[in-house]
Amino acid sequence: MSTPRVAVIGSGVAGASTAFALAAGGAEVVVVDSVLRGQATAAGAGIIQPWSSTAEGPTYDLYAAGAAYYPTLLERLAAVGVSDIGYRVTGSLVVHADPARLDDVEDRLRRRTAGAAVAGTVERLGDGDARGLFPPLAPALGAVYVSGGARVDGRRLRSGLLAGAGRLGAVVVDTPARLVSTPAGSWAAYTPDGEIGADVVVVAAGAWVNSVLAPLAYQVAVEPQRGQIAHLLLEGSDTANWPSVLPPAGHYIVSFDAGRIVVGATRETGSGFDARITAGGVLEVLSNAQSVAPGLASASLIETRVGLRPLAGRHGPFLGPVTGLPDLFVNAGFGPAGLTMAPVAGEALAQLVLTGSSDLDLTPFAPPAAQS
Repeated sequence: MSTPRVAVIGSGVAGASTAFALAAGGAEVVVVDSVLRGQATAAGAGIIQPWSSTAEGPTYDLYAAGAAYYPTLLERLAAVGVSDIGYRVTGSLVVHADPARLDDVEDRLRRRTAGAAVAGTVERLGDGDARGLFPPLAPALGAVYVSGGARVDGRRLRSGLLAGAGRLGAVVVDTPARLVSTPAGSWAAYTPDGEIGADVVVVAAGAWVNSVLAPLAYQVAVEPQRGQIAHLLLEGSDTANWPSVLPPAGHYIVSFDAGRIVVGATRETGSGFDARITAGGVLEVLSNAQSVAPGLASASLIETRVGLRPLAGRHGPFLGPVTGLPDLFVNAGFGPAGLTMAPVAGEALAQLVLTGSSDLDLTPFAPPAAQS
């Protein structure tokens, strides 16, 4: 199969990353998707700072590899004329009022960033220095600062990856699809307009992965988890280079250009596919943000977003071929880490499709075998 025809079902960051890498590797690629309300990529704030995470083992290794891959991704996108995905290195502050908690964070950061050039430097800051970097911060909070922390705009990242794939010959078909096998033993994406045949299929449909796989009587342990996010505007503030802020409770604050501040996010496991913005969810994210950064109280609330994260629990994402279903690959289940992990995972999965091996060891994330 010198030039395989690959159908990628799903166009969020996982599908778009895979499609771009496949097209760059010479495959004939068609991306099939109908973007549904609640797609996680469209809502994600995009903090790229894995080193303070409490993740361990292969999941952390993939997380760190994702951050390290971004400079390469930027070069590859620039080579096909995509110059802006909203990525910027602005640093990251992990904040807490308890010095002992910050001691643990500092130790973890120093161990994990040693020898990782993309992570930059680690510095312990008092509350005054922390507020010098992020002025709305509460005065009682100390911080550990990691200079290599970055942010990316999920919507622009997706658009850039799909544009790059398109410039390399990929075709994007905006339609819902489900997966079917053909009498010849290959695959097809069945759409309202007919079947799109393929030698290989990559299912990268995020929280909807099992809807695509359902005709095969095959499932992976991925469920939707609702995340609600609020966008604020600090008029007249130059926020472009403010660092992201990571309290230990799982919420975050990330700054973009022109006074836009993103605060989030809820982690509503068991939400199903309910993509509503709720009063309780918005109250939660705003209350948490104001407790950490009371200087945001005067900001305008300009937008709310909701994303249904594909949550895979302890397994981490499902990445790789499905044993028992030849030429079927799954790329889903990144939870809240998709904007960091998915680009490098898409590159590794494309390598597997095209060559049978990859630079990253994806075996810890292998999907379960199909039942015979």
